[in-house]
Amino acid sequence: MTETPSAFYARPGSRLGDLITLLHVPYTLWHLSYVVIGAALATRVDGLRLTGTLLAFFFGLGIGAHALDELHDRPLGTRLSPATLRLLGWGGLAAGGAVAIAGAFVISPVALVWGAAGVLLAAAYALAWSSVLHSDIGFAVAWGAFPVLVGYWAQTEALSVAAVVVAAAAATLSLSQRALSTPARHVRRRAATASADIGDARWDKSTLLATWEHPLRLLAVAHGLLAIGLLLTHL
Repeated sequence: MTETPSAFYARPGSRLGDLITLLHVPYTLWHLSYVVIGAALATRVDGLRLTGTLLAFFFGLGIGAHALDELHDRPLGTRLSPATLRLLGWGGLAAGGAVAIAGAFVISPVALVWGAAGVLLAAAYALAWSSVLHSDIGFAVAWGAFPVLVGYWAQTEALSVAAVVVAAAAATLSLSQRALSTPARHVRRRAATASADIGDARWDKSTLLATWEHPLRLLAVAHGLLAIGLLLTHL
């Protein structure tokens, strides 16, 4: 019997596949879209500032936090060595911090505060330093609301009621992501078999997983398209 991959986007079997799996590509793009959505709320979008903000989150979240999370308790089951994961984890956070330092010169010294907050949130969540941060609410704030606020601030050097409301929406959408992904992860990684009787039909493990993961795939695509569409309004 073939073992079920640890995630629907997992590519086990090779070092390259493990690296691709580590990036959590659909979810990383999903949360990078919040940076773009936050930036698009501004009257004018500066391409250099947006690029820098996206790079900071890609390095810090897409690489750093995910590598440290895998180092902490191996949720993806990759065969990457602890040394590799430490290099990617702390190196990713360092690269994100370096972008924030550059932002201090390009935008404002306040960029250092946002950068420090981002590194702290990423490391604290991934390594479970705090039960408050390593929770659904902590995830919603760090992976949903925070990217929107930083994306908007990087463009305007201020915050607004609209940005806060959109950040709250992003946090709520992140909670919906968790509501779908948590049972899917449980079934994928802990259940050898799973089935349910639904009326006259019997759903097997793959059918059950699809009830959670198909919406997740669609939501990841929808967030990316929404971000692109909002950005195009500034062209």
